[in-house]
Amino acid sequence: MIHALFIINRSGGLIYSKNFTQQVAQLSSNEALIFAGTFHGIHALASRISPAPKRDSVKDMGIQSIDTKNFRMHCYQTPTGIKFIAVTDLLQAKLSGALNKAYILYCDYALKNPFYNLEMPIRSEMFDTKLQQLVQAH
Repeated sequence: MIHALFIINRSGGLIYSKNFTQQVAQLSSNEALIFAGTFHGIHALASRISPAPKRDSVKDMGIQSIDTKNFRMHCYQTPTGIKFIAVTDLLQAKLSGALNKAYILYCDYALKNPFYNLEMPIRSEMFDTKLQQLVQAH
């Protein structure tokens, strides 16, 4: 089950956050911004200190998941550098397919909107609706 989703732009700014269940605490806007910036920095460092040889694909670099005692965070980095982070139950093994679909929704309902400015927060009711459907289906 996906509890929350965060979208972080290429420069580490939070452009979207949403809780889908009541099981996770609602972060204040300041806490969510701090989380986004911190995760972005740790992700960049993790991709640089990896002893594994670098692959051609940017999505294979950096943090892909973080396991804790109570939850798991999945990170999907798009080819354009945007990060989709999902907070899930520990039972959720791999989520890259669902996060890739969320990226497609972002492309369809945010980027194709002529009034959306790149790197700015996503304010699209249709994106919210389609993302909610994706989370419920998953």
